[in-house]
Amino acid sequence: MNRQRDLIVTALLTPQSLRHLSALEWDLLIRQGRSSNLLARLAHELTQNNLISTVPLSPRHHLISALQMARRQEIALRWEVACIARALMNAEVKVVLLKGAAYVMAGLPAAHGRTFADVDIIVPKSGLGRTESELMIHGWQGSHHDAYDQRYYRRWMHEIPPMRHVRRGTTIDVHHTILPETARVKVNTTALLEAVVALPGHSNLYVLQPVDMLLHSATHLFHEGDFEKALRDLFDLDSLLRHLGAEPAFWGQLVPRAVKLGLTRPLYYALRYTTLMLDTPVPQHVLEAAKIGAPSVWLAGLTERCYLQALRPVHTSTSSLGAWAARFVLYIRSHWIRMPFYLLAYHLGRKAFIRPKFHDEEKAKAATDLKA
Repeated sequence: MNRQRDLIVTALLTPQSLRHLSALEWDLLIRQGRSSNLLARLAHELTQNNLISTVPLSPRHHLISALQMARRQEIALRWEVACIARALMNAEVKVVLLKGAAYVMAGLPAAHGRTFADVDIIVPKSGLGRTESELMIHGWQGSHHDAYDQRYYRRWMHEIPPMRHVRRGTTIDVHHTILPETARVKVNTTALLEAVVALPGHSNLYVLQPVDMLLHSATHLFHEGDFEKALRDLFDLDSLLRHLGAEPAFWGQLVPRAVKLGLTRPLYYALRYTTLMLDTPVPQHVLEAAKIGAPSVWLAGLTERCYLQALRPVHTSTSSLGAWAARFVLYIRSHWIRMPFYLLAYHLGRKAFIRPKFHDEEKAKAATDLKA
């Protein structure tokens, strides 16, 4: 496809091209990078390519600041992971890190310049109660106290309500699988957790095996309806494919593993859009084999039209009626594939027309705290 790339995408794929940017283009690039959560990654790429000194002074300050912030967040994340590991030392579960925390602790290139909002872990469903209890003992508190929200998470979702530490204010998301139990895609969670890999130097910390890490990243991106960080997540996939693909055995495992886990559709989308939008090098035979997860022709045409818009930076320079419509369609799709229609209608109707009492109480308390 000959669609012109957005500036932040061009900058990350070909950092040498930035030598010729005008002041206005630098301004736009910084804004796109910040809105996409990719500014620190761009700073890292420019530093690695010895190009940071060629950047004009004003945008260079923004880039260096973003990279320093990302590095501080990485230090904080490592400390938080250590705290979680200590808290769950006696929980008798394998604590498996997901997404950004896994990239950092496993030393993967996808962690470079990445920012973090929380820590995600996955434990077997049988160990969920013990895990939650141990976290509460060590200072984490649950959220979403409304009875309906509690039932929504614990009965239908793939995680318990997020937990926030009372002193540090950090958040942990505790999963027991990677997609809601009501989702149309049924994940083989047992096989997923049987293949986790221990982190060297840690007694109870694990990450998904490389091929599963890629499949989880793909599943997360292409089942979500929030596109604020979608381009960042697409670059995560690109980084994982480039790095893990250096091991020849990886490509032979990818499609068979997706079949075993029930994740052929997100794998197809991941390979389709990383190669199409980011020129990610994927062997042709893998692309052909991945078509086992392709949707029907008419659906493929619709989703491609939507994703090519939705995976752009969420910024005023890329906003249009078409981009809004694409994201709205994919938002509806994310709910449609997450739960059956009757449950979806009830859930959205309740959220639209019923305001839990605790919500008003928390707003009042927040207002009082601000005045104090």
